[in-house]
Amino acid sequence: MSLRKPDLPTIRRTSLSVLTLMLALLTVAAMPPARAQGGDAIVVQAREALRTKNGPALASARQAANAAAHPLAMWVDYWELGHRLGEARQEELDAFYARWPGTYVEDRLRNDWLLELGQRRDWANFRVEFPRFRMNDDREVSCYWLLTQHLDGQPVADAARAAWFAPRDPGDGCRLMASTLYEAKVLKPADAWTKARLAMEMNRPRAAQDAAALVLGNDGRVVASIADAPAKWLRHRPRSASPAGHELELLALIRLAASDPELAAGLLSESWAERLPHSLTATAWAHTAKHAAIKQQTAAAAYARRAWQLWDAAARSGTPPPWSDDLLAWHVRAALRQSAGEASRWTLMIRAIDAMSAAEQRDSAWVYWRARALQATADPGPEGDAARAVATLALESIAPQIGFYGKLATEDLGGTQVLPPAPRPLTEAERKAARSHPGLGRGLQLIELGLRSEGVREWNFSLRGMADRELLAAADMACERAVWDRCINTSDRTRGEVDMAQRFPTPLREQVLAQARQVGIDPAVVYGLVRQESRFIMDVRSHVGASGLMQLMPETARWTARKIGLPYTPAMINDSSVNLRLGTAYLKLVLDDFGGSLAMATAAYNAGPNRPRRWREGAVMEPAAWAESIPINETRDYVKKVLSNSVYYAALLGTPGTSLKARLGPPIGPRAAAAPAPNGELP
Repeated sequence: MSLRKPDLPTIRRTSLSVLTLMLALLTVAAMPPARAQGGDAIVVQAREALRTKNGPALASARQAANAAAHPLAMWVDYWELGHRLGEARQEELDAFYARWPGTYVEDRLRNDWLLELGQRRDWANFRVEFPRFRMNDDREVSCYWLLTQHLDGQPVADAARAAWFAPRDPGDGCRLMASTLYEAKVLKPADAWTKARLAMEMNRPRAAQDAAALVLGNDGRVVASIADAPAKWLRHRPRSASPAGHELELLALIRLAASDPELAAGLLSESWAERLPHSLTATAWAHTAKHAAIKQQTAAAAYARRAWQLWDAAARSGTPPPWSDDLLAWHVRAALRQSAGEASRWTLMIRAIDAMSAAEQRDSAWVYWRARALQATADPGPEGDAARAVATLALESIAPQIGFYGKLATEDLGGTQVLPPAPRPLTEAERKAARSHPGLGRGLQLIELGLRSEGVREWNFSLRGMADRELLAAADMACERAVWDRCINTSDRTRGEVDMAQRFPTPLREQVLAQARQVGIDPAVVYGLVRQESRFIMDVRSHVGASGLMQLMPETARWTARKIGLPYTPAMINDSSVNLRLGTAYLKLVLDDFGGSLAMATAAYNAGPNRPRRWREGAVMEPAAWAESIPINETRDYVKKVLSNSVYYAALLGTPGTSLKARLGPPIGPRAAAAPAPNGELP
């Protein structure tokens, strides 16, 4: 949940987007239930021994679990061998694979072992192991593999760039691959500088330094000084004529723009634009525009247009700079925050979207806004028919999607929200197949023992390759056991057959309906929010301490309890009825503070009320554009998903045909002078 102190300098997340929800669920420190006795107790004790790095206890638990033929013995075996992997031999790994063939732990241990082999530079065994790695989901392992392919004389340049440019700090595998390929002249100085720019853009200065060091050697250490104080470094920088010097100056401008885009713009206007080549100046302006957009400064779109003018000049000379999809997305958001009457906003939007990668252009957000831009810029006469037809086809392509922009596209095309038809009922044979699936059973057993991280990984591995009917049966099994996150996430994977009752379940229905009506808010909104917050896991605790169904922070729970006169102790926060009562009461207070705007209220629930109060300043915007321009990625995703969820819940609760646009409400802009003052007490 939001529910945090209003003026924290950085967002201390309390409500969970799908990605961070998974992180919270996987890191929950749940106490094993009392039923963990006998063989189950061995497993729980083994996991605790792993946490405390107690090798003898792990060895003893492994022996006991195998002697008892416990269904989770493979996990104890995995923990024990993984604990001493640094001293393990290939024969031990081969024996483990033979004991547990085809299981999750076999493949996960192979992942761990491949990393160990890479660290050992044991390329002979690495070459044998890698083709057997089924999940193949580890970037460092992929980098090691590309290195071995290069050593074997295979062409790997394109794949190596893609792995190296990924927006995460490289580990040993990717650093070794990059340095080896650079020495072999497979990767070029331009690749190194591209990596350095991307790393600085993503606030990873150490990775930027490593990339610069490929070109500059020890002189690459200057990147640390640039990252620490870019303005100071630029002020004392003598004019440079070398390509490497210009690249360092660009890194400084990128870093400066992240903290102070106005200062970066000033320096560019005063001198630096003349000192750098067009392609680098364009990139500096592009980053300045991005960070001005994140800070919602009115000059962001103007900065972006300057960047594109210079991009065109660089393209004419054959050196168009590469820009990341994330940077281009912020140019679109800068355009969205312009006044609706400015036609140039749509032109900028089209320009930025068309420059994105092909995969990013297929994202429903950019399909939708490009279609809107085409409609807005089309000639009003017959000459604009072709552009309008392209826009209509684009909207039709995403309208069937279950999500925020699919709904907006449907409504733009004149349609209404209709639930997909329910799939035919599961047969007993299909249910039985799910119940007898060993991996699914192990996943649920681990979750019931409080080992949610392991259980979720076992469960997800078991879903690999399943067809829709198998997924529906697995989801049904999780629903029956009230493991709602697995129910929802599993059902979400189907494509041809969609069971909305599984994807949008309604646990605690009587409680939710009664509590929502008592405080005067739509039950569909409560369900949409809870689905996003906790996936109906009653005792989930986020990494910042938010708890329960509605992910209440302790201080907000106390404040709300006092506000509504509810006797309260901290131990009550995970009581579902108390959590619902406090969460709905707080949501109602937030909703009232924002004049009934669901978009702003859900943003406040996630990020605290002070942020959306700032975000509403500036031009008056349609709510969909306002939501897309939210500067915190997590909150932007949260608002769109909660409102989208609420449309489906309204239909499932008996209010079909609910419009997303109606829920988004009227245009969003500065608080009206006649409106009540903000509630300064709201946490």
